[in-house]
Amino acid sequence: MADRDDVCILLPTYNEAETIESVVSGFREQGFDNVLVIDGGSTDGTQDRAESAGARVVEQSGSGKGQAVREAVTRHIEQPYVLMADGDATYRPEEADRLLEPLLSGQAAHIIGNRFADMQPGAMTKLNQIGNRIINRAFETIHGRDLTDILSGYRAFTRQSFQRSSLTASGFGIETEMAVECVKHNISTAVVPITYQPRPDESDTNLRPFRDGATIILTLYQMAKTNNPLFYFGSVGLGSTVVGFGLGAFVAYDWVVNGISHEVIAVVGSFAILLGIQLLMFGVLSDMLVAVNREQTRRLEDIAVQLTRENRARPADVFDDQQIDDADRSDGGQPDHADTGTSDRVEDGDAETEPAVSTHQPDE
Repeated sequence: MADRDDVCILLPTYNEAETIESVVSGFREQGFDNVLVIDGGSTDGTQDRAESAGARVVEQSGSGKGQAVREAVTRHIEQPYVLMADGDATYRPEEADRLLEPLLSGQAAHIIGNRFADMQPGAMTKLNQIGNRIINRAFETIHGRDLTDILSGYRAFTRQSFQRSSLTASGFGIETEMAVECVKHNISTAVVPITYQPRPDESDTNLRPFRDGATIILTLYQMAKTNNPLFYFGSVGLGSTVVGFGLGAFVAYDWVVNGISHEVIAVVGSFAILLGIQLLMFGVLSDMLVAVNREQTRRLEDIAVQLTRENRARPADVFDDQQIDDADRSDGGQPDHADTGTSDRVEDGDAETEPAVSTHQPDE
């Protein structure tokens, strides 16, 4: 089983000088020597305090939490397991084993810490709680999985599963993308309870509730295009169809009751109905293609796993004759047929067989 040396603690930060030192020290006290702080160009001394606490500090090349996480995992982390947390001291380092236990034991490849399991008073405003509930419910509706708290910043995952995901978010949408990609690629995911505590009074949040919330919801909808195309196209198609029938009902009512015709509105309504039906049909066909693609991908992954197991089970000293001959030629020699006790030599077109000569000399 893997140990703490195989885990890298990832802390994306931006102006977290008031808390980063205690966060880094907390993880190091838990036995984690690989602590990486990737900073977005803080101006309050965050990098210096992180280094003094024993972390390896890297300044990200771009901006935003999402870009920082992607850059850190792909460029600066070599360990097979990653434990990601925030640098604002809202998560407890002593609860790291809750996330790592199912990860290191192979039970799941992505672990999410559920903040709602033990949320301390004042840790999250009522507005943010309502927004989180709405986003989690929207995720369940659109992508068909209930992961309880998809916006949690305390999570653990394998670097391999991260590299399988197609992540593009640059800001706080990175957690949303990771959750969607887990569902899309059928990455085994588990949810564990954690404690979510308030930020220290002197620490300021970088979260903008309305703007970031709208971005996250938009990300959820956009990613439905490849994960749940029936919802993506069907929702627009259904809306267009309803609008078309509404316009048609108005035109019919006004013509029957008042004798007034609305040719333009009738044309627009008919167009909306046709567009809506076409989008619904396209959504159904796209959903079928996605289902077939997932099944084929799953079969290919099963074959790859089976081949890997067979190669590992194959003894290292099993070679066929051709492999032995190739190895001899690569050493500049001739194939050795030691099993016959003779060596073949061809001279002037005639083949003659000579006894094998032993290199052992008699003792004098």
